[in-house]
Amino acid sequence: MKKSKSLLLLLTLVLAVGTLLSACGSNDKNNTASNSGNGGNTATSNNDTANSGDETLAADQTLRINMSSEPPTFDPAQAQDSQANTVLKLMYEGLTRMDEAGEAQPAAAESWEIDGTKYTFHLREGATWSNGDPVTANDFVFAWERVLSPETLPAPPYAYQLYYIKNAQEFNEGKITDFSQVGVKAVDEHTLEVELVTPTPYFLGLTSFYTFYPVHQSVKDDEAWAVDANKMITNGAFTLTTWAKGQSIEVTKSDSYWGKDEIKLNKVAISLVNSGATELASYRNGELDRAGHPNGEIPTDQIPIVQQELKDEVEIKGTASTYYYEFNVTAEPFDNVNIRRAFAMAIDRQAIVDKVTLGGQLPAYGFVPPGIKGVDDEFRNEVDDKTYFSENYEEAKKLLEQGMQEKGYTQLPEITLLYNTSEGHKKIALAVADMWKKNLGVDVKLENQEWAVFLENRQSLNYQVARAGWSADYNDPMTFLDMWVTGGGNNDSGYANADYDALINQAKSTDDAAARNEAFKKAEENLIKDNQVLLPIYYYTSVSVAKPYLKGVVLDFSGAVDYSRAYLLEH
Repeated sequence: MKKSKSLLLLLTLVLAVGTLLSACGSNDKNNTASNSGNGGNTATSNNDTANSGDETLAADQTLRINMSSEPPTFDPAQAQDSQANTVLKLMYEGLTRMDEAGEAQPAAAESWEIDGTKYTFHLREGATWSNGDPVTANDFVFAWERVLSPETLPAPPYAYQLYYIKNAQEFNEGKITDFSQVGVKAVDEHTLEVELVTPTPYFLGLTSFYTFYPVHQSVKDDEAWAVDANKMITNGAFTLTTWAKGQSIEVTKSDSYWGKDEIKLNKVAISLVNSGATELASYRNGELDRAGHPNGEIPTDQIPIVQQELKDEVEIKGTASTYYYEFNVTAEPFDNVNIRRAFAMAIDRQAIVDKVTLGGQLPAYGFVPPGIKGVDDEFRNEVDDKTYFSENYEEAKKLLEQGMQEKGYTQLPEITLLYNTSEGHKKIALAVADMWKKNLGVDVKLENQEWAVFLENRQSLNYQVARAGWSADYNDPMTFLDMWVTGGGNNDSGYANADYDALINQAKSTDDAAARNEAFKKAEENLIKDNQVLLPIYYYTSVSVAKPYLKGVVLDFSGAVDYSRAYLLEH
């Protein structure tokens, strides 16, 4: 067993030294074959009980997993990626918690009433923060005001998720300055009242999202709290006990959590190793209990082997997530729509999923993935994405020539494709660049960056074309489409279109399902068919392996994972 520890230990030491020498991205970071099919013993629901039948709990309830990139922050207001999401789910608890089917279940709120646009949440009495302070309605008010305040820096990327609340957008944009006019108030310590702008059927699910988490009021005026384990006061099932930057994260069961009797794990030990090969080897050697998506990676060339050799442990599951490249529409040469269209039409998506990713992904021509609700069926079944554009290399060449004429180019400027460090992302980028060379005659430079640097460059529009992935925050097309409004916190393309903004506002202002669906259809057409802001590549699957003794892990419809109710059987 000592010998088997060497793989992760060696990589950890190398990463630590590398960090010292160099002095130095729901966004999904590492997923190539997925963001969330059935297949193994992993994604069991919370209905599993630890001692039912012949089950016996293991004496050591330490779950061991790996993350291929480090969360940039554990501030719920600033988080925007799946790595942070996984750890925040352990440390914090919102008003609700999502189950495997994507339905909201009671969490910090034990019950609620809904009267049109008015929601009244009743918080659990006896719920406390990890320092023993009671969790109150005022903690939610404080946290939400912090997200919406124009003075919060950097500006929280997900502030727009609170715009469903009356006057939230007006406060965030500085049009009103009195937060008491925003539709959220603490009626008393355990009663939170929320007034929405219009009826929003998925609002309950939204309250499970990390941007809606409460935050302890001690964080006020302390900029360092979210990167310092010693300062983090949380209300969830676990507390952050170790954060060795670039090496490991450890969370430990909280004795202050109201539902501690439901929690069977004592600890979650997370290694930080950006190598799918090492992660899989560590899993095979017994150093990890689960590997792969959404936080790690199974090397694509190993997926067929894993399916054969670990067929009782592998799970490949379709998820509501999309893998795509986004264009900086403000930067040359992609400030020209015909050049963007040419690049989008000049790749072979089926070849990518069949020969590169190997995880059963589906070629994508739209942005809203399968699994998202429409009117009577899934949105993707009701709105055919293949009407937006097709793969046509001859037409792509003509569009490229037309775009170059419109720009006055005799040759294209140098183009760089940016992606975050990952073996899978690299393979896809190499394949796409080769297709662009073959089908358009264009040479494209590839550049990989560490996750936090990559995110910063993408957000500041310091790129031309970049890799991206998006998974659902709730089950509605809005979770994919409202991010592209002008000035949106997650709009990293520079896209600004008044017609698009109006369609999103139209969808937000009605609860008529057919009218909303029509607005979403027109918005997606505007985004892709008319303006080709994005280059969709595929709809995700989640590929992971888990030991048969690991139970209670919840992988929801979007591909997000919740380990809080997991447990280990004797083995």
